[in-house]
Amino acid sequence: MKGYDVEGPALELGALVGEDGTADPAEQIRIALGMLNRHGLVAGATGTGKTKTLQLMAEQLAAQGVPVFLADIKGDLSGLASPGTPSERATGRAAEVGQAWHPVACPAEFLSLGGLGPGVPIRATMTAFGPTLLAKVLGLNETQESSLGLIFYFADKNGLPLLDFKDLIAVIRYLTTNPDALSGIGGLSAATAGVILRALTNFEAQGAEAFFGEPEFDVHDLLRVTQDGQGMVSILELPAVQDRPQLFSTFLMWLLADLFEVLPEVGDVDKPKLVFFFDEAHLLFDGASKAFLKAITQTVRLIRSKGVGVFFVTQTPKDVPADVLSQLGARVQHALRAFTPQDAKALKATVSTFPESSYDLERLLTELGIGEAVVTVLSETGAPTPVAWTRLRAPQTLMAPSSPDVILGIIAASPLEQKYGTAVDRQSAYEILSARLAAQQQPEAPEAPREAERPREQPRQSVLEGVLESKEFRSMVRSAASTLGREITRSIFGTARRGRR
Repeated sequence: MKGYDVEGPALELGALVGEDGTADPAEQIRIALGMLNRHGLVAGATGTGKTKTLQLMAEQLAAQGVPVFLADIKGDLSGLASPGTPSERATGRAAEVGQAWHPVACPAEFLSLGGLGPGVPIRATMTAFGPTLLAKVLGLNETQESSLGLIFYFADKNGLPLLDFKDLIAVIRYLTTNPDALSGIGGLSAATAGVILRALTNFEAQGAEAFFGEPEFDVHDLLRVTQDGQGMVSILELPAVQDRPQLFSTFLMWLLADLFEVLPEVGDVDKPKLVFFFDEAHLLFDGASKAFLKAITQTVRLIRSKGVGVFFVTQTPKDVPADVLSQLGARVQHALRAFTPQDAKALKATVSTFPESSYDLERLLTELGIGEAVVTVLSETGAPTPVAWTRLRAPQTLMAPSSPDVILGIIAASPLEQKYGTAVDRQSAYEILSARLAAQQQPEAPEAPREAERPREQPRQSVLEGVLESKEFRSMVRSAASTLGREITRSIFGTARRGRR
């Protein structure tokens, strides 16, 4: 089919399906490897085969030396680390689409948020995560988000590293008792501080303290290639936190924003440096402010020049804002359902996003079988290809979760486990505060002076004022300033660039 005849390296998606419903192995549907940093969308109703499409793409990318990052919401993608098992269904599909099927396994790393669930724990410091993403995950309104930005600004300017919850809470409490600290740039009302503190407390109660701290994850570790030239597949295991969707979707955005900030410009490349699959993408956009959406759009548009391809994975294209959708060059649309008037409306909206086609897409999208999709991509010249009804290939890795023994063995042997496996709690403002408070609670009992010798009572100094003015605290700040830099530069997402890489 015109536009899918790729001369260079490509992903083999499957075979074109004719009007009679039969796949033609001679008509292969491909995506040029060099076009994958133009981003894409994998969409479809639950149970239509989206996960297997991700698996199919990931194993081919890895085989061609492209590192892959995937978020595994349900634990299904761990099968990428194990070779597939022959079955009549797999061999039958392979014969239909002209695929030479054989079992393979991908080099894989298993990651987890803060060590919740199997995987090497990945963490971010509060300083690096920044106020914009934190406000999103806390559900703050624009006024509260602005106040949180002032809190981070104060910490940045004063060389105070916000490593975890304790540090951020300590700074908030200091600013509420010392309102002059923000003079000239605004203020922090007690009511707003109370809202932020309650939100942080609730967030911490959900176990989120495990995600913030050190050692902080270096996104360069997502770009590794094995000695034999295969791309590493990094699988973020999320079943343990799937009941906290705002958390993991925002954390994925932090990883993407950090990639954007630290990677150099490379322009157009023969193959991507990384392909990043962003699952449950609608969670990122739900309730997002205009400024947040603008930052996402800008990141997606510009990260292409860093050699990173992003594929959003969701149920319908309407889950993705139009400004973001317009940046996506590849579309793999699985079946949609139209059981309700709302479903029918979503179906019409989806059809309207496709190029003109000879298909009756409104009908076809409701009749696609499992493992079939409507595809349109960018050709090697960058032109949109015709819409193609495609029967997709069968993954050659295990189409089921890998066994716990396989997963635990990979984690134990990983060099990342040595690097990130043990949490580090460096001395920070909170620790100095605790030490000073403990000393004040156990003072030495000097002999009481006679009344005539009793000194005039001095104004009481708050504990935090005492700490911030203490020699120990100033020494800690100088050390932090040496490590973090005198002034932190923040990205369009509020994430921090600290020259740590």
